[in-house]
Amino acid sequence: MMKKRSISASKASLVLFLCQMISALDVPLDSKLLEELSQPPTITQQSPKDYIVDPRENIVIQCEAKGKPPPSFSWTRNGTHFDIDKDAQVTMKPNSGTLVVNIMNGGKAEAYEGVYQCTARNERGAAISNNIVIRPSRSPLWTKEKLEPNHVREGDSLVLHCRPPVGLPPPIIFWMDNAFQRLPQSERVSQGLNGDLYFSNVQPEDTREDYICYARFNHTQTIQQKQPISVKVFSTKPVTERQPILLTPTGSTSTKVELRGNVLLLECIAAGLPTPVIRWIKEGGELPANRTFFENFKKTLKITDVSEADSGNYKCIARNILGSAHHVISVTVKAAPYWITAPRNLVLSPGEDGTLICRANGNPKPNISWLANGVPISIAPEDPSRKVDGDTIIFSHVQERSSAVYQCNASNEYGYLLANAFVNVLAEPPRILTPANKLYQVIADSPALLDCAYFGSPKPEIEWFRGVKGSILRGSEYIFHDNGTLEIPVAQKDSTGTYTCVARNELGKIQNEVQLEVKDPTMIIKQPEYKVIQRYGQVSFECIIKHDTTLLPTIIWLKDNGELPDDERFLVGKDNLTIMNVTDKDDGTYTCIVNTTLDSVSASAVLTVVAAPPTPAIIYARPNPPFDLELTGQLERSVELSWIPGDENNSPITSFVIEYEDGLHEPGVWHYQTEVPGTQTTVQLKLSPYVNYSFRVIAVNEIGRSQPSEPSEQYLTKSANPDENPSNVQGIGSEPDNLVITWESLKGFQSNGPGLQYKVSWRQKDVDDEWTSVIVANVSKYIVSGTPTFVPYEIKVQALNDLGYAPEPSEVIGHSGEDLPMVAPGNVQVHVINSTLAKVHWDPVPLKTVRGHLQGYKVYYWKVQSLSRRSRRHVEKKILTFRGNKTFGMLPGLEPYSSYKLNVRVVNGKGEGPASPDKVFKTPEGVPSSPSFLKITNPTLDSLTLEWGLPTHPNGILTSYILKFQPINNTHELGPLVEIRIPANESSLILKNLNYSTRYKFYFNAQTSVGSGSQITEEAVTIMDEGKMAGILRPAVGAGKVQPLYPRIRNVTTAAAETYANISWEYEGPDHANFYVEYGVAGSKEDWKKEIVNGSRSFFVLKGLTPGTAYKVRVGAEGLSGFRSSEDVFETGPAMASRQVDIATQGWFIGLMCAVALLILILLIVCFIRRNKGGKYPVKEKEDAHADPEIQPMKEDDGTFGEYSDAEDHKPLKKGSRTPSDRTVKKEDSDDSLVDYGEGVNGQFNEDGSFIGQYSGKKEKEPAEGNESSEAPSPVNAMNSFV
Repeated sequence: MMKKRSISASKASLVLFLCQMISALDVPLDSKLLEELSQPPTITQQSPKDYIVDPRENIVIQCEAKGKPPPSFSWTRNGTHFDIDKDAQVTMKPNSGTLVVNIMNGGKAEAYEGVYQCTARNERGAAISNNIVIRPSRSPLWTKEKLEPNHVREGDSLVLHCRPPVGLPPPIIFWMDNAFQRLPQSERVSQGLNGDLYFSNVQPEDTREDYICYARFNHTQTIQQKQPISVKVFSTKPVTERQPILLTPTGSTSTKVELRGNVLLLECIAAGLPTPVIRWIKEGGELPANRTFFENFKKTLKITDVSEADSGNYKCIARNILGSAHHVISVTVKAAPYWITAPRNLVLSPGEDGTLICRANGNPKPNISWLANGVPISIAPEDPSRKVDGDTIIFSHVQERSSAVYQCNASNEYGYLLANAFVNVLAEPPRILTPANKLYQVIADSPALLDCAYFGSPKPEIEWFRGVKGSILRGSEYIFHDNGTLEIPVAQKDSTGTYTCVARNELGKIQNEVQLEVKDPTMIIKQPEYKVIQRYGQVSFECIIKHDTTLLPTIIWLKDNGELPDDERFLVGKDNLTIMNVTDKDDGTYTCIVNTTLDSVSASAVLTVVAAPPTPAIIYARPNPPFDLELTGQLERSVELSWIPGDENNSPITSFVIEYEDGLHEPGVWHYQTEVPGTQTTVQLKLSPYVNYSFRVIAVNEIGRSQPSEPSEQYLTKSANPDENPSNVQGIGSEPDNLVITWESLKGFQSNGPGLQYKVSWRQKDVDDEWTSVIVANVSKYIVSGTPTFVPYEIKVQALNDLGYAPEPSEVIGHSGEDLPMVAPGNVQVHVINSTLAKVHWDPVPLKTVRGHLQGYKVYYWKVQSLSRRSRRHVEKKILTFRGNKTFGMLPGLEPYSSYKLNVRVVNGKGEGPASPDKVFKTPEGVPSSPSFLKITNPTLDSLTLEWGLPTHPNGILTSYILKFQPINNTHELGPLVEIRIPANESSLILKNLNYSTRYKFYFNAQTSVGSGSQITEEAVTIMDEGKMAGILRPAVGAGKVQPLYPRIRNVTTAAAETYANISWEYEGPDHANFYVEYGVAGSKEDWKKEIVNGSRSFFVLKGLTPGTAYKVRVGAEGLSGFRSSEDVFETGPAMASRQVDIATQGWFIGLMCAVALLILILLIVCFIRRNKGGKYPVKEKEDAHADPEIQPMKEDDGTFGEYSDAEDHKPLKKGSRTPSDRTVKKEDSDDSLVDYGEGVNGQFNEDGSFIGQYSGKKEKEPAEGNESSEAPSPVNAMNSFV
């Protein structure tokens, strides 16, 4: 542990030292300056490491380099000096290190196989190339072999071996027949990766003699052919089906090693009948999305751009209806070295410090070695300013003799990387490269950038002055760039003047003056406007401008973004464009562009040409899609997209929407990129690294969006370090001893490069501890085990890819897992506020015992027993939760006069802690509920018996009952109120000395010491005197009890129209009661008007009412001591306003009435004829004859009475009547047809002659001709017609 800490401390000191170093100089790319400055050699071009050459052509081994003075070149071959002058076949190009081996004039390529390395050297150092391995390609012939015919039984498997000759590079294999036609392949027959042809099962059609394997050697453009193979299939009946077995690979397991970045190819080919189907899975994981492909009918699994995360076990499963077979391939992904940080050139001043850093990764980890001028640094000449520390060379107080070229070599068993980086020590006085007195002109309110390009070693300090001898410029209104440029973010007119740049270092000082002029912006003060002009008319567009007087503007007019037609009809004036004799082809967009040397403004207007009247309607439609998309100015992080708009279809394009597709990560998915105005057809787009972009454009006008354009060409941006880190980083424990770190993974295009991973770091907060880090694959969760319970942690998650790390992430605070609280709240106190409310207090628990996020407190309380009944019941616990760190709470809804218990528990994210000891409290008495029932029985002439039940909730000790009652007379007026107090232990009472045949209303409630509870009411009637009972129906046998509200008329409702009202009610009492309706004007002292209701119906229609008048109404039953309902008040509708003109004297009215009279006469004649033929006939006359209009239904629209008609045979019975209450039919009572009131011809009679059908009319508005309902309406429907 101590060793680890010492290593960490040394690294920390190294990092601190590097941070304190002065940054290296940047040399401006000024051609004159570069010619004057010395520079060590740099390799600019070289041949590939593994260089396979055509043995028939000259061998060219490239080596190009630059430096000052120009470098000289030398070569080594197989590690020793290669003397070019001694080999007549080898020449070196002038001013170059490139070798040309002359093969075409007698040289042999095999003689020049070997490992070559180039060295470029000048007085400042030496740079070396990679080791270039030269090998001539080979395409050997097939060995002679005698091939026997293959005799195979139908359904068996077969493998035809190719075994091509070993070539360099390996050949491409394919199978053809004698006619040079490729042999068809399928799930049954396919070629393996080794070139063999596999038959899962053979069929008779596989018989042929020309199975030929071909090998194509691309380097030499030759094709070699194997001897034809003969296959003969013989049939046996029946053909035996077989379950799958694997032809390749053999056995149950195998291994495969692949290098990072390569393509992984795994193959499984199976035999079986029916032909097996192959499926691939990765054990313990998923196949990588977007990089997995299935080839050769799913027999080959292809994973592109593999990384270490793709290591694992891959299983192929071959299955048919008879079974399955499988094989597991264990894949290990190794990696040749790849750069994390390649060394970069250093330009230093004497006495300065610097570093060369060389960091690479691989699997296994590569070894880093340094060379100086091509010699291992351990045996190179010593340099006191140089110190090697692993992958870093540290330079301190360098001198000019320290200039050299250093090589970093990173190697493992799978390859190597070699990089050159020079250290160039220069001592140069300051130079200003910007021309003297350079004039800068800008537009007001725009930025002004004044250049002061400089160079010097040591790096000069730059200062700016206003004027020649002005004060130094400082302040937030100026921005000073590292390259010496002075930026004035918002230049104003008073910014005009001379600015002086001064560069100084220890070797000298130099200054330069530049001039700034700020101009007024150019503006179009009157823009061209949208015009609609008729064909052959004249139109003019205005473009009036305002500009700086020192600038010379030019005005250009465009049509549809192109030049104006070469036509004398187009007249361009000073500030307008006029088009004479307009034609249809003049339709389009006209743009006025004003250019000066500093700015440019434009404005557009659309000209729509329409035909002469009558003008057809203009058809507006969505625009046509843009076309001709072009990408230009491709940079690493930006590109310019341009397009040509489609037809706007008479509605100007308001904007263009640009979308992009990432063909690398999300092919086929289009995302929004940006939106630009409709007048713009180019846009500079910001790009992300490592994205294969395609773009498309959508035009938008007021009608809608166009179809998308065709996609642009694809543009793959270079990889880079991630720009951002995962978001929404959280640390929340799922168990008391862990910390679950989660984050939102970066999207595919956010990775900026291949090999996206995450560095997860954590350390306990407020503890002097180091960060613990782990690098995980592209996942979104990591679990840290063995943590203390609920302690804070500092957490950060950093993204990295193959090119390096994202910026340092911000830290978040998380907590390890919670555990249940340890301590219960103490000092629990209860304060009873009233009989239904209590307040509970407790002391908060110490936060350290909560062991989690305090969410609040829970109060459990339950009723133990009622103090009035002393009986226990099922305990139903109630819970109240109080959020946060509250220490009190209210308990509502308690039952009075009861005993309760409660306890309190603290709650965190894990759950509840232990309960506090149960606390007992009691609620005081309250008022009781109403008695459970009140019955009135045994009515006599002057007495009634009352019985009642205890209140359901006494809520205390009952002290007494209170009975109040009063009589109700025939006009429903209440008499004097009598009150009686009854002891609490009584449950019945006989009331005596009451009036006979009188209705009484009773009010009954219970009392406790707190007060009276809610009351229960009831009504009852004493029986009549025997002398007055004559002629009155006697009660039924057994009617010893008095029914509540009996007899009773209630719920009197009215539905009023303009001159009539429908009255309905509900009745409880003896059958066959005779009702009457009394009504009068509300508030009037006039006597009530009385209408008798025929039968026992519960509705009546009052007619002849005055519109807009309030009426009072009540309903009574005759023969019941003048019993009546309570009154109801209604108001008729207002009368329709009439014109104040006597239309009877108008001629048009007299003519209209004559026409109506003639029409009525014709209708009467038609009706008379139809009636004689048996059609429908009105029933209204018969109803009027019986003086019982209430049963007739009323139409919904005007309140008049409808008609009844039979629906089929139209043959009325000669005698009949409406069905009385006992449903019997009496022939002598009425002449009406039973069809009128029953179900038409479907009405039926029982054996005793009673009618089955009831009054049950359909409440629908029927057609006026021939389809009227034959059902008689019920009273309910009659009422509904007024609602």
